[in-house]
Amino acid sequence: MSAILRAENLVRILPGEVPVTLVNDVSLAIERGEFICIMGPSGSGKSSLLYLLGLLDVPTSGRVWLDGEETSLYGEDDLANRRLEKLGFVFQFHFLLAEFSVIDNVTLPIRRLGRLDESAARERGLELLDRLGVVEQSAKYPHQLSGGQRQRVAIARALANDPLILLADEPTGNLDSASGGTVRQILHTLAHQMGKTVVAVTHDASFAAAADRRIGIVDGKIDADWRAP
Repeated sequence: MSAILRAENLVRILPGEVPVTLVNDVSLAIERGEFICIMGPSGSGKSSLLYLLGLLDVPTSGRVWLDGEETSLYGEDDLANRRLEKLGFVFQFHFLLAEFSVIDNVTLPIRRLGRLDESAARERGLELLDRLGVVEQSAKYPHQLSGGQRQRVAIARALANDPLILLADEPTGNLDSASGGTVRQILHTLAHQMGKTVVAVTHDASFAAAADRRIGIVDGKIDADWRAP
């Protein structure tokens, strides 16, 4: 395996009268097809690290390589393009657009990337919704769905442009245990059967138990890095 995502000496300091160090000298390499969970107490820097790895935030110092490219060399537009092309994001709250139907939410990233025409984009969106078991909801709006259905639609949207890496921030944190188990199984399948790299922040021990690797974060530093045998 080769590293698809690599960080070197990442530091993120929140400026202010009293600066706050969110991430403190983190280095790690993430391989293709790994299912990784980042764990730690509240305020430990888990989400801050995820946002740096996902190019949603810029480190105070240190570097990130995505698919062999050093991202510190990118401008803002290039970072946005790399996120759109190579990364998919799922959050605790689905952030589906209320005024858009399910299928329009899923195809929005495809239209933004502009590589498929409208017919092909819709076909791709319906295929993903079908794979995730919610294709019958395609014409509905987010408020008409259950929490678990909304999260599956959010995963379909994250996969719309066939990203190399899926990054998830507490993807089961707002779900009941049954829906959370479904989302956990979906992410496990994406990594182990479809070859996607999945990096998830979680407090959920049962969710983390399904991961190939668990990374512990305390006070912005890696405290543990455990791989399944």
